[in-house]
Amino acid sequence: MGLSEEPPAGASEDGLEDQPEDGVLAQGGALEAFGDSAEARALLGGLRAVLGDRAAREGVLQRFRAIMDKYQEQPHLLDPHLEWMMNMLMDVVQDKTSPADLVHLAFKFLYIITKVRGHKTFLRLFPHEVADVCPVLDMVAYQNPKDHETWETRYMLLLWLSVICLIPFDFSRLDGNLLCQPGQMRMSIMDRILQIAQSYLVVSDKARDAAAVLVSKFITRPDVKQKVMADFLDWSLCTLARASFQTIEGVIAMDGTLQALAQIFKHGEREDCLPYAATVLECLDRCGLPDSSHTLLRKLGVKLVQRLGLTFLKPRVAKWRYQRGCRSLAANLQVCTQSQREPRVRTQAPDSEEGYDVPEEVELVTEQLLIGLKDKDTVVRWSAAKGIGRVAGRLPQELADDVVGSVLDCFSFQETDDAWHGGCLALAELGRRGLLLPPRLPDVVAVILKALTYEEKRGACSVGANVRDAACYVCWAFARAYEPQELKPFVAEISSALVVATVFDRNVNCRRAASAAFQESVGRQGTFPHGIDILTTADYFAVGNRSNCFLVISSFIAGFPEYTRPMIDHLLTVKTSHWDGVIRELSAKALCNLVRWAPEYSATQVLPRLLSMTRSPDLHARHGAVLACAEVAHSLCALAVQQNRPVADYLDETAVQGLKQIHQQLCDRQLYRGLGGELMRQAVCVLIEKLSHSKMPFRGDAVIDGWQWLINDTLRHLHHVSSHSRQQIKEAAVSALAALCSEYYTEGPGEADRDRAAHEGLVTRCLAELQSPEEMTRCGFSLALGALPGFLLRGRLQQVLAGLGAVTHISPENVSFAESRRDALKAIARVCRTVGARAEGAPDEAVCRENVAPIYRTLLACLRDYTTDSRGDVGAWVREAAMTSLMDLTLLLGRDQPELIEAPICQQVMCCLAQQASEKIDHFRAHAARVFMTLLHAAGPAGPTVPHVPHRGELEKLFPRSDVASVNWVAPSQAFPRIARLLGLPTYRYHVLLGLAVSVGGLTESTVRHSTQSLFAHMKGIRNDPQALESFGEVLLQVFEDNLLNYRVSVPLLRMLDQMLAHGCFDVLTAQEDHPFCVKLLALCKAEIHKSKDVQKLRSSVAVFCGMVPFPGDVRRKVLLQLLLLLCHPFPVIRKTTASQVYEMLLTYGDTVGADVLDEVMAVLSGTAWDEELHLVRAQRNHLCDLLGVPRPQLVPKPAAH
Repeated sequence: MGLSEEPPAGASEDGLEDQPEDGVLAQGGALEAFGDSAEARALLGGLRAVLGDRAAREGVLQRFRAIMDKYQEQPHLLDPHLEWMMNMLMDVVQDKTSPADLVHLAFKFLYIITKVRGHKTFLRLFPHEVADVCPVLDMVAYQNPKDHETWETRYMLLLWLSVICLIPFDFSRLDGNLLCQPGQMRMSIMDRILQIAQSYLVVSDKARDAAAVLVSKFITRPDVKQKVMADFLDWSLCTLARASFQTIEGVIAMDGTLQALAQIFKHGEREDCLPYAATVLECLDRCGLPDSSHTLLRKLGVKLVQRLGLTFLKPRVAKWRYQRGCRSLAANLQVCTQSQREPRVRTQAPDSEEGYDVPEEVELVTEQLLIGLKDKDTVVRWSAAKGIGRVAGRLPQELADDVVGSVLDCFSFQETDDAWHGGCLALAELGRRGLLLPPRLPDVVAVILKALTYEEKRGACSVGANVRDAACYVCWAFARAYEPQELKPFVAEISSALVVATVFDRNVNCRRAASAAFQESVGRQGTFPHGIDILTTADYFAVGNRSNCFLVISSFIAGFPEYTRPMIDHLLTVKTSHWDGVIRELSAKALCNLVRWAPEYSATQVLPRLLSMTRSPDLHARHGAVLACAEVAHSLCALAVQQNRPVADYLDETAVQGLKQIHQQLCDRQLYRGLGGELMRQAVCVLIEKLSHSKMPFRGDAVIDGWQWLINDTLRHLHHVSSHSRQQIKEAAVSALAALCSEYYTEGPGEADRDRAAHEGLVTRCLAELQSPEEMTRCGFSLALGALPGFLLRGRLQQVLAGLGAVTHISPENVSFAESRRDALKAIARVCRTVGARAEGAPDEAVCRENVAPIYRTLLACLRDYTTDSRGDVGAWVREAAMTSLMDLTLLLGRDQPELIEAPICQQVMCCLAQQASEKIDHFRAHAARVFMTLLHAAGPAGPTVPHVPHRGELEKLFPRSDVASVNWVAPSQAFPRIARLLGLPTYRYHVLLGLAVSVGGLTESTVRHSTQSLFAHMKGIRNDPQALESFGEVLLQVFEDNLLNYRVSVPLLRMLDQMLAHGCFDVLTAQEDHPFCVKLLALCKAEIHKSKDVQKLRSSVAVFCGMVPFPGDVRRKVLLQLLLLLCHPFPVIRKTTASQVYEMLLTYGDTVGADVLDEVMAVLSGTAWDEELHLVRAQRNHLCDLLGVPRPQLVPKPAAH
């Protein structure tokens, strides 16, 4: 913005935060010419060829529209090509032999071009000879205004007619003899045009806009305005008087009429319009447009009012306006002498305005425009602001200054945000036009500084982003409008305010607008301190990320002393009490970073004010103040340590006592209760953590017990906390406990306090709470145990690990407690890291030979957690935590005590990870693959960190180290082809098949496709190797047997078997009769569906049975028997499915049934209504048994009820 010649919109609303850049912006400057001219020429030249084919016609239109839309951001690139496109289309239009549909099609293409380039540029290319008048009028007359398919034709014809109206030729000369028959007069050209214009001003389509353009060109002609203007204005005012904006018809009529009037008073001569201006203004005032709910009507009303105001005032350039002499950026950036920087033109004294009478109506005009500044819609306020600037430019200096004063009245806190926004836009317009004289700048700058931080809470959100954005626009405009000497007294205030908005505004659009205004000020004014340094850091893209602004950019800018205190003061007074909790937290962290630039000021001014704010009745202010106290105190203590100074140099006794009393004050006022209590608990937990890290002298003080009580109470009642803030509060409490124990429960490093029994009671309480019936309580105290320092864990490690392990066990009472199991796993890994590993150590002191196996058993058992509830696969959270914990523990042992990692344990870990890496959920599959790769490639100076990895050499070839960073494991297309390679390694085959079964038989299309392709690729490599295939089949059947009646695995496994059999993966095995693979598969399938009522399982089993028919021997007869049994299943849908699939199977494997009975079997299968009553279809089923040589199933009578 800073280097462009166009102002920013200044009117952005609240938007989504930190969104990525739109692709359109990125491509905006990519085009250098109209590169599609050849294709466009071909499309326009082939209109006749596609006329008869509706689909081809629509395709050509769509393609041409797509080509033109690419140039919406750079329409000027079309200018060299507009003429030949116009000529090609006008040749079609003016050709007498062109069918009507072809003419309409040509006008559609003309409209597409006009839409992109704008009608003002395109109009001049229309033919506008005298000879065109009558043909165009006739074409317009032939149109049907109610035909919704041809509105583009009417729109373009009216625009063409408006150009023709500009020819300097009296229309009366074209009329000739108007007497066509005795007693009959035909209409003159002038009357026909007027009638057309009036009729189209009240239509509902876009032709209304073109009719307004036509009226402005036609009515203002010298030969027309004398005869028609008065009548037309009278008709317009009557239309406005009759119309009501309460009805659709009234809105349409008022819209067209207002457009026409605004265009007439814009393009007409002042002397011609002045006699009617007062009447039009009076009629417009009676319409009450400001009360309308239609934005467009209000905007047109404001537009017409400003045009009337300009008509009342003589066109002149006010000699009193401020004029900046040098507007060259190059001149501002050059190092030149003061004489060169002197303006060439200075503010002039007001000229003699005696005898210049301002009409009374101008007061009404100004009043209406000031009302428009407060309108609820931006477009209306923007139009009113431009009107204020235009009208003020023709007023005497005193009256213009009154207008400025009225605009400044918008900046009252009794006014709405709409008024503030409109006032900013008006000030920017006045400044750009030189109508804000330097004496007014103190008042204006004062309100703009308020507008730069304007924000009002409304319900769950706030308003004011558009006001702040518009205030940045004012600063942008002032930088261009005034000499550096004029703005020099305000440079410090404006630069600081813009910097604050650039880095601390909540809205990304406002931050970018402030950055652009700062850039413009640096370039145009050259007086902003450290401008270039700041701009290189806080540019348009850098300020797009809010966290980066608060935590990184702000710290850099605060290094310049001119901005340090304004930034700190803004955070202190505005942002720490902001309504958005994220902003309060960022503000506290930003204050922490800024303390080092002003430690004395922070200690003597900032911290005391924050301590007083902790007693505020306002929840947001209190929450932000506690967070800020924690961060500022921690930063001051760290600074004192860094500078080898006593902490008392920055934190006196009053400040220390104030920090210590925060908890007790909140507790006494019962502010830990309710929804507000959630915020305060989290804030005080952060305070405890920061004060503990700061080593505050509270050892043995009663406040420690108070803090401990708060942490315990918070963790114990997590289930009462709202779900959206539960995780944040839990983490804050756990972090506070870790810091508190490490600092205040020891006398020296690693040495227990004398009151060891009391501190051991902490561990006992935590272990007791792990048995709580509330899941969240278990979560909190599990993580609390994980966060305890080593000296509290040593001696009780076995108890802690046993307690956490018990939380991970699934029982009927806690089957849905997936979150507690997840957090317990995290705690186990953290405890292991805390106590470390010693192979020969005591089991209560460290991870050693005696306890490492139970730890691994606990973690590996959790990899089999597939719990589901209404939230979905909640067990996935547990499995993810188990994988992470396994990685942490294994790497810890591998680095410190590799002898503790036994080969069977390592094999189990790697195989389970391989299984998880082949399952169906993308996120968890990717996590498992990353853990697998980490353990495989972890290495130290002595070699690989993790010993006993099965098939390490093959794995390193299959999964090179480069895959760690280059492969996107979330994408099924990249993950499954790599994971399927593990099928070739016997150790991993079982687990990978188990995972692949769930993926291949799943529901997600991309997962199913890529996993199936990867499996078949492996099968293709072994399908001709009977030994390898039998080995593979044995593992596959073992997976089936181990997961029999396990719905999660068995149903997808049946689907996978169906696909493998259908693709002939086991065709090699059909050479042997009654092959063990088929026999066992049949037995497993029968066991799986025995007494099953699950439709999906039964359907899948039918498909598998059909796939097993090609296996010869007695097994085929048994398979056919199962299929015939299913033909009489109690469920009609199963009977129909079975009949259909058996029919398809016989079409494929017809040779498995005798040729003499095949046709009859097919006829029975296709001709029987298998969804009829069971006793009706049983006879047909028995007939099939006879045909196929299968014994008829016998009904088993149900035992009689006693």
